[in-house]
Amino acid sequence: MSDALARPAEAGSSAPPRSNAVVAVLAFAGIVVSLMQTLVIPIIPELPKYLNASASNTAWAVTATLLAAAVATPVVGRLGDMFGKRRMLLTSIVLLVSGSIVCALADSLVPMVIGRALQGLAAAVVPLGISIMRDVLPSDRLAGSTALMSASLGVGGALGLPSAAFIADHYNWHILFWTSAVLGAVSFLLVLLIVPESKVRTGGRFDLVGSLGLSAGLVSLLLAISKGSDWGWTSATTLVLGVAAVVILLSWGWYELRSPQPLVDLRTTAKPQVLFTNLASIALGFSMFAMSLVLPQLLQLPAQTGYGLGKSMLTVGLVLAPQGLVMMAMSAVSAGVTKAKGPKVTLMIGALIVASGYALNILLMSEVWHLILVSCIIGAGVGFTYGALPALIMGAVDPSQTGAANSLNTLMRSLGTSFASAIAGVILAQMTTDFGGSALPSENGFKVVMAIGAGAALLAFFLATLIPARRTPVTDAPAAAPALADEVSEAKA
Repeated sequence: MSDALARPAEAGSSAPPRSNAVVAVLAFAGIVVSLMQTLVIPIIPELPKYLNASASNTAWAVTATLLAAAVATPVVGRLGDMFGKRRMLLTSIVLLVSGSIVCALADSLVPMVIGRALQGLAAAVVPLGISIMRDVLPSDRLAGSTALMSASLGVGGALGLPSAAFIADHYNWHILFWTSAVLGAVSFLLVLLIVPESKVRTGGRFDLVGSLGLSAGLVSLLLAISKGSDWGWTSATTLVLGVAAVVILLSWGWYELRSPQPLVDLRTTAKPQVLFTNLASIALGFSMFAMSLVLPQLLQLPAQTGYGLGKSMLTVGLVLAPQGLVMMAMSAVSAGVTKAKGPKVTLMIGALIVASGYALNILLMSEVWHLILVSCIIGAGVGFTYGALPALIMGAVDPSQTGAANSLNTLMRSLGTSFASAIAGVILAQMTTDFGGSALPSENGFKVVMAIGAGAALLAFFLATLIPARRTPVTDAPAAAPALADEVSEAKA
């Protein structure tokens, strides 16, 4: 073992090589998982033909991933705290590879939906990766590393869209999923070889009843949100699911407060730093996803509308790709601000940047470079905020609860994106213009969605002001990371 590795706790020392490798591997795993989320976007219009099914039924290829991710994220996070975060990370990647292979072999709807659900079960990779970093990295590396890991969600999504569009345009669509399987397999091997297992565990008994209750409540809620526009917002199915979600989640909360070993420690979740961070995460998830809904449509609508740009899906991906690179670059800046001023300030700055990006988009939306500029500004803000969120969460919870706490925070962001999809969908469906006998979203409709996106970012800013001020919350991590410190001791011996 090198001397550099034997000095992880020295102030101002460079990071040990093994730490650099751990960060790179975990960030790569996060990017692979986020690629999975954008994989089907270029082929959604063609799925009915590929799978010989109706458009409403093939939409389940997206919905199944959303539901599976919502269920898996908090459950797998808790299992990671109990039985080993690296173990659950590897399990999640195996599910991703399995789902990718099932989709790659699919020629009908049912196996496609099953495969996409398996891919969704891997959504806990990013919060698990952040939790592993807290346990195994030197404290001076933690802010920057967790910011990079958190930003990997946006990086993978931004870079994955043009790649997926190119593959879909030039090759058989099954190649998309074979590519996902190969990347997942590479990620699995890298984690297995390089990432150490954390020694921080809670042990205890898994809360099966709590996990079933939370899963039922989330599925009911997300089904009502994601399918409400298809079923009708006042239809019996949507209303029953909405009422069921409220009843189940309230009952689940009552049970969790009385459980000696709950799936989610609601008392910890009620701490102001955790509570307002999670609420801000919902608003930020909403704000980030609103852009993902507006910009691709503006780029693809016919130029004859007067506000559409008539571009291909590949062009859409290329326009959005710089956003991912900006997010990655901003993760380092975010970490610097967090070290100097604390993650609360970082979150507030990021929220204001996102809001300014949406405000600019209302004024600039007629040229491709306008949308590139706007997406980069919003991406910079998201890079700030997503770097601050895990720092705030980990600064308020015990190290043995980081897996569950980070997973719950990730779930809050996902809820925000689901609300954005539903609300933006309603607005764009109601505010339309006639074009050749077809109703297309109007220019004012897009501007309203952008204004709401800006409002959501400002709401996140306000919620961030309510977070108790702390300067350096993420330095709760041990000076010498446990797993790496063990290797140091062995080397010295």
